[in-house]
Amino acid sequence: MKKLVILGAGTGGTIMVNKLAPVLDPAEWEITIIDQEEVHYYQPGFLFIPFGIYSRADVIKPKRDFIPPGVNVVMERAEVIEPDKSRIKLSSGKILPYDYLIIATGVRIHPEETEGLKDGAWYQNIFDFYTLEGATRLANFLKYWEGGRLVVHVVEMPIKCPVAPLEFVFLADWWFTEQGIRDKTEIIYVTPLPGAFTKPRASKFLGHFLEKKNIHLVPDFDIERVDTGKNKIISYDEREVEYDLLVTIPTNMGDEIIARSGLGDDLNFVPTDKHTLQSKQYENIFVIGDATDLPSSKAGSVAHFEAEILFENILRAMEGRPLTAQFDGHANCFIESGFGKGILIDFNYDVEPLPGKFPLPGIGPFSLLEETKMNHWGKMMFRWMYWNLLLKGAELPIEAQMNMAGKRA
Repeated sequence: MKKLVILGAGTGGTIMVNKLAPVLDPAEWEITIIDQEEVHYYQPGFLFIPFGIYSRADVIKPKRDFIPPGVNVVMERAEVIEPDKSRIKLSSGKILPYDYLIIATGVRIHPEETEGLKDGAWYQNIFDFYTLEGATRLANFLKYWEGGRLVVHVVEMPIKCPVAPLEFVFLADWWFTEQGIRDKTEIIYVTPLPGAFTKPRASKFLGHFLEKKNIHLVPDFDIERVDTGKNKIISYDEREVEYDLLVTIPTNMGDEIIARSGLGDDLNFVPTDKHTLQSKQYENIFVIGDATDLPSSKAGSVAHFEAEILFENILRAMEGRPLTAQFDGHANCFIESGFGKGILIDFNYDVEPLPGKFPLPGIGPFSLLEETKMNHWGKMMFRWMYWNLLLKGAELPIEAQMNMAGKRA
C-alpha cells in the first residue's frame, strides 16, 4: 500500500485532500492528513471582526467537516519531517512513512521578532488582526475608543494577504465615519514598501485612494523597535511614528516544523519550484499555499490556483511521468474599500494588475482596478464560496492560469 501524507489541514491541504481522495484508488493508496488543531478558520474574515461585520461564528468550523470519508485524520502535533527517510515523527512518538508528502503548513505571526512589540502593551493598545484572538480583542477595544492616532504598520514582507492591511485602513476610515469620530481620528499607514502595494501600477492606484480618504502613507519604514512607554515605533534610520492605537502586522513565518526539519529558509518557507510546486530538494515532496517561498501572494485564491496545478503534477509524479503543469503566480484579490464598495485586482508573476472586466471580457460583472459596489458584493460572497465550494475542491469558473482576456494593458 502506497502512502500519501498531507501535512496541514488549512486551505491548501483541505483542497488537495478533496481533489485527490476521489481519484486515488483506495486499494493502492492510503491518504493521511495531519493537523494539530480541530478548528478551521476562514482567515479573510478576521479583517471584518474588529468592525462588527463578522462574528467568531462566521469564521470557524470543524476541520473534520471538510475531510472526505476514507481519509485517515491525525489530529496531533507533527514534530519533525525526516525527508531522507520519507517519514514524519509525531509528538506521541508515532512514525508515519510516506511515498509522497504535500506540505501545507501555512504561516503564523511572530510579534516577538520585533523588539518591544510585546513589552506590556500587547492587547492593551497594540493589536493584530491576523489571529482570531487579536481581531476579537481589537473589536472590543474599538467599541469604546473615542479617537486619536491610529497607526497600521506592516513589519516586513511577505505577509498573508498583502492587501489586508490596506483594507483595514479603508474600513477604519468607514467605521470611524459611521461612529461620528472620523474628524477626531488620524489614520497613518506605515509600510516597508516604497509605496502602498508591491506592484507599481496598483501601488499608484491604491496610493491615490489613501490620499482621497485622508490616510497618511509612510513608506520605506524598516522598523527596529517599539517604545511602548512613549507609544512610538522607531525605524533603523531613527525615524519615529507616534501612535495612540497601533494595529500591527507582525513578521510572518512558516511553521516551526519546517525549521526543525531543515527544510526552510530564514523565515521557514520551503524552497519550491515556482512552476511545478515540487520541493527543490526532494522529488517526493510538494508544497502548496503560504508554506512555499514563491514570489506570489500568500492568499487563499493563490492556494486555490496552485491546487489545480499541484493536482495534475502530483498525479504525474505518482505515475512516473514528467511534470508539465505550470503555475504562473496567478493571484486574484478583492479589496474592501469601505462604504459598501470594493476593488478587484488580478495578476501573476509577470503581469501586474491591469484595468478591465472579470471574469467575462467586456461584461464582468466585476471591474478590475476600479472601485464598485459589485466588487464589494464579490468580496462578501466569497465566504459562502469558501465554505461550500473552494474547500471541497469544487471546480470554479476561474482558470488557474491568469487570462489576459478583458484586461486593458
